[in-house]
Amino acid sequence: MQLSDLKNLKIAIVGAGYGGAAAAKALSLLGADVNVYEQANRIREVGAGIGLRPATMNRFRQWGIFDAIAKVSSPSEYFEILTATGDPIMKETWPADGEQTHTHLIHRGDFIDALLSVLPEGMVHLGHKLETVQDKGDGSVLTFAGGKTVEADLVVGADGIKSVVRRQLFSDKGPVFSGEHAYRAVISVDDAHGMVVDDNLRMYIGRGTKIYLLPLRHRGQVSFDITALCPDATWNPQVTKDDMLKTVDGFDERLVSITRGLDMDAVNIRAVYDIDPVDTWHSDSVVLVGDAAHSMLHHQGQGANSAIEDAGALADALREADSVKEGLALYQATRKPVTDELQRISRQGWSEDEIDEVFPGQKPAAAAPKE
Repeated sequence: MQLSDLKNLKIAIVGAGYGGAAAAKALSLLGADVNVYEQANRIREVGAGIGLRPATMNRFRQWGIFDAIAKVSSPSEYFEILTATGDPIMKETWPADGEQTHTHLIHRGDFIDALLSVLPEGMVHLGHKLETVQDKGDGSVLTFAGGKTVEADLVVGADGIKSVVRRQLFSDKGPVFSGEHAYRAVISVDDAHGMVVDDNLRMYIGRGTKIYLLPLRHRGQVSFDITALCPDATWNPQVTKDDMLKTVDGFDERLVSITRGLDMDAVNIRAVYDIDPVDTWHSDSVVLVGDAAHSMLHHQGQGANSAIEDAGALADALREADSVKEGLALYQATRKPVTDELQRISRQGWSEDEIDEVFPGQKPAAAAPKE
């Protein structure tokens, strides 16, 4: 699109998570008039650590925000997969992207804070819960709780796995239960029983359980994640310390000790969901990014990375195309095949035998979601 057309483009982004904040940065660099509407009254990212891949870090370099991310993260050389008792299965360097840029390990809260910190003051509007989106073809109207309306030439739905934008315009299918729980906590390196000695991710695999140790040594901590098969589809399940200890039975005793020492009030407990691939991500004036478009399971560590790549690809497509309509089509053609494959691979996290033990006679995806 012509520079003058981009500067006249009024964009409303729904959601101030990774995808929304990244899209705001990328699209504002085009010169567009960008505003972000977030339903929460304050931004508070729960969870633990994630790895930002080289392609993601190179996007930040392109946008001029690499240093803001790098100063709250640690570069990592490789990742390891081990048995429950610590025998090596695989060790690989992180994939590179062009000139070598390291994967960086970061706390989710630090990541969203850093992304929001590089947006212009006043761009993000908190306390805006979307109720309806009306697609008028050449523009759209957003209506928020309380009656406020916003008109925009382009609406970017970055409102997550339960996306209102997706459900109203593109797919009424709800989230799909994966048949697993995730128990996540951030603990001091001193409480890791000597298991964190460098800045590299390690995953320990037992029957029906995976444990991820993701160092955050720049803040003296480590992200500890237990992912275990479980038939309880309740969105926020009630889980005891004993329940968690049962999932790590047979693991390296140091991992068991870490689990035993967890403060349950500090553990983020949730059933794990994704969504089925969405056939169409856009109309002429509305488009989906991040989890709203392709929420995926965390086994490949690609959720946040995919959201950042979406933001970059959307900005690239609008710059290259002759119109918003053509740009949105180019964006989907570029990104959807990639995320469809990531969604497919991420669903292959367990063996058939393991699944059959927990879900005799049925796949976990057939379990009814509960909220």
